[in-house]
Amino acid sequence: MHTKANSCCCSFEDCKLTTEWLLNQTSHRPKVAVICGSGLGLMADGAANKQTFKYQDIPHFPVSTVPGHEGCLVFGTIEDTPCVFMKGHFHLYEGYSLCQVTFPVRIFKLMGVESLLVTNASGGICQDFKVGDIMIIKDHINLPGFAGQHPLCGPNDERFGIRFPCMSDAYSKVLRGLALDAGTELGCSDFIKEGVYCMVSGPNFETIAEARMLLILGCDSVGMSMVPEVTVAKHCGLRVLGLSLVTNMVSLDYRREDKVNHDEVLEISKMRAEVLQKLVSTLITRCQQLSINTH
Repeated sequence: MHTKANSCCCSFEDCKLTTEWLLNQTSHRPKVAVICGSGLGLMADGAANKQTFKYQDIPHFPVSTVPGHEGCLVFGTIEDTPCVFMKGHFHLYEGYSLCQVTFPVRIFKLMGVESLLVTNASGGICQDFKVGDIMIIKDHINLPGFAGQHPLCGPNDERFGIRFPCMSDAYSKVLRGLALDAGTELGCSDFIKEGVYCMVSGPNFETIAEARMLLILGCDSVGMSMVPEVTVAKHCGLRVLGLSLVTNMVSLDYRREDKVNHDEVLEISKMRAEVLQKLVSTLITRCQQLSINTH
């Protein structure tokens, strides 16, 4: 087993070392990567010819510490499309730096991945949303980024991407259209929405005053992850689709007595796991078809 360094190991050379290690350990050459959020690791179960690596065995890889994040990379195929699934991802509140949080995305890029599907659990702010809705992310607000917690701060390595990447199209319009079409075909259109996701650092859930502020800012849901990975994916030229499962409704009313907890988040994730698995499997195949058609 490889020793985990406390320092940040995010240079191009570190990424290359990890990439070469993985390429030497597996014959899979993924074109689509999927990051599985809280309780959503079952999405990897539909893959064929699976090969699994625990995070602690991969050089320089962080290790998941949150319940519902299994902590392994799963390589496999979905209808002949080579993919890789992250069963569990990393968060600022675990004490990781943002370069560590986003380290796997750069590995995927160096392995030849072209499309990234990111999933997570979030709290619904939009009053039209219900628990169990799946939100296709059309845009995001990066609150930690406003405060200087940003994965692209520091020296820029042009081998990853340009110094000032445009984020106005962070979430591929084409992939969002594919997701809406797939949801309709699967009979899920009643609970598939589009909206704006906001990232906060956590680990506490939002106060009522904070939730009201996010509503005024135009946020439809809020969570503690995913935006750093999306930012780095966009920086290094990947197509991105974001899906957020609404696992609770954020309280906007001081008279409301019920309180959100992580166990409920995992329970709702489990309830929607099968639907998300079908949706993601369909999207993986269509992402690959899109890549073939654009080359």
